Amino acid sequence: MTASAQSSIHAGSQPAGDTLDKAARENFPVAPAFLPAAWRDDLMAVYGFARLVDDAGDGDLADPAGTAALLGAAVPAGEPDGTAFRLALLDALERDLDRAFELALPGSVAGDGSTAEPPRHPLLRAVVPLVDRHALTPEPFRRLIEANRVDQSTARYATFEDLVGYCTLSADPVGRLVLAIAGVATPERIERSDAVCTALQVVEHLQDVAEDFGRGRIYLPTEDMARFGVTEEDLAAPTAGPRVRELVAFEAARARTLLDRGAPLVGTVHGRLRLLLAGFTAGGYATLAAIEAAGYDVLAKQPKPDKRRLALKAAAIFAKGR
Repeated sequence: MTASAQSSIHAGSQPAGDTLDKAARENFPVAPAFLPAAWRDDLMAVYGFARLVDDAGDGDLADPAGTAALLGAAVPAGEPDGTAFRLALLDALERDLDRAFELALPGSVAGDGSTAEPPRHPLLRAVVPLVDRHALTPEPFRRLIEANRVDQSTARYATFEDLVGYCTLSADPVGRLVLAIAGVATPERIERSDAVCTALQVVEHLQDVAEDFGRGRIYLPTEDMARFGVTEEDLAAPTAGPRVRELVAFEAARARTLLDRGAPLVGTVHGRLRLLLAGFTAGGYATLAAIEAAGYDVLAKQPKPDKRRLALKAAAIFAKGR
């Protein structure tokens, strides 16, 4: 986001600013400086929405009570940070999303010609010009909200196919929004983008095995855990034993296969968009390299991609187009 636009959101709501600040901790560049200012604003608007929804679903908001009050969420009494509270926040965010689309595209949601109410949250207000400029639909935004609803009721995935199905809600919509913002969405590009985004989500789950387990969630497929003889008690250990490492290596190979399938997306575009997509894809490969360098021990310490390795990989992908 441009300095003036981001400072405006920071000034309007410090928790919103805190949410945007998390972009620097992602595995890939969210809105790098080489992009035009308008693109950076649009990408940060998408990131801000996605991060806000994730934080609401994970209980990571800087001020959950304040956010609930701002959105007019119907918060249940006596449960300040439980499942019912999070679901109420997600419902309120979806209502605010409706306000954003009503304001950007009058009549497209409400259909009654009434004067649209502006979104209440600053990060949703940032979505309004984005929708207007690119004629976006609510579906990818709703999928991100639905993914976090799923998180409130689903803490285990039986098969890798089940996990990929979850990623169609939690990850793929972001890539589709990037393509729409750039005006290059085609069925072939969307298919490759979905593969990259699902891979990035699987890689993030591998990084976060210990953190997710602490939240009561396991994104390692249950049938794969059984295949490698890994128990939930193994995931609670301070370091990964041989069976856990073998399982993580197996899932990492699956993620790499998905990345390989989607990476040719980079070669279908040109200029700064090509560099951006190369950066996204390189973030996945660099994180997989970090996981491998850690001996697939994702319990002792969260593997982080080396910035130099990421830059070199991005340059190689940019040059080759995959």
